[in-house]
Amino acid sequence: MNKKIAIAFAAFAAFVFHAAAWAQATPVGLWKTIDDESKAEKSLVRISEAGGVLTGRIEKILDPAKQDEVCDKCTDERKGKPIVGLTIIRNARHDVDDRSVWVGGDITDPNNGKTYRLRLKPLDGGKQLEVRGYIGPFFRNQTWIRVE
Repeated sequence: MNKKIAIAFAAFAAFVFHAAAWAQATPVGLWKTIDDESKAEKSLVRISEAGGVLTGRIEKILDPAKQDEVCDKCTDERKGKPIVGLTIIRNARHDVDDRSVWVGGDITDPNNGKTYRLRLKPLDGGKQLEVRGYIGPFFRNQTWIRVE
């Protein structure tokens, strides 16, 4: 009887471990953004999911001198809003053809106010996130690091 219990426990533990690993291969969580040009750590962005749709909001700016900045170059309802708390990722959904990526939304760069089409792809088992913004055939990538 003890052997059956041990086998059942081991199977359950393996299931929980794999489920936890799979759950981390999602963009949902807190991410440290890294500037693609300077390689400097810039901010913390929390990506959340509601109804299958991802949204990302800046939680913290890592440069203390920039804590009170606003999105002066934004051209929509975010113009003049504080960057801390600003929603920069909107409407991303799981790609129906490639379940390893999230697409269909947009990302706004508060530095220049431009909004790009978006693709999110977890890397390294969800420890990193490839963030790609598109305008036409041109794109720009950043790799973000999972904080939690």
